[in-house]
Amino acid sequence: MPSHVPPAPSRRLQRVTELLKREVSELLRRELNVQEVGLLSVNEVKVAPDLKTATVFVGFVGNRQQRSAASDKLGQRAKHIQMMLGSQLSMKWTPVLNFLLDESVEKGNRVLAILESLDQGQKPGA
Repeated sequence: MPSHVPPAPSRRLQRVTELLKREVSELLRRELNVQEVGLLSVNEVKVAPDLKTATVFVGFVGNRQQRSAASDKLGQRAKHIQMMLGSQLSMKWTPVLNFLLDESVEKGNRVLAILESLDQGQKPGA
């Protein structure tokens, strides 16, 4: 039974992805206030094969208020960040940016905390 393996991304797509990751990270650092939105980092960027859209997965560290503010600010500033990105890059089209808060680190921390609490619960009885 043949398994379907997606084709590897082209070198151009890989280069654009890395460039967007680096440039968007820098723009977020400059444009958003850490006290207001918490600490943000670009974990991953997925660019469509036609290079017209990109999903930016943003890692977050902060409290619930900052998380809400980060989500709001990213949505509000997406067009502005895209415009600034377009002025810095020499591409035919600047991809339309879609920001998503990446919860993978947060989920991983919860799993580690659960494992640690289970481990501590078993030691006294062992």
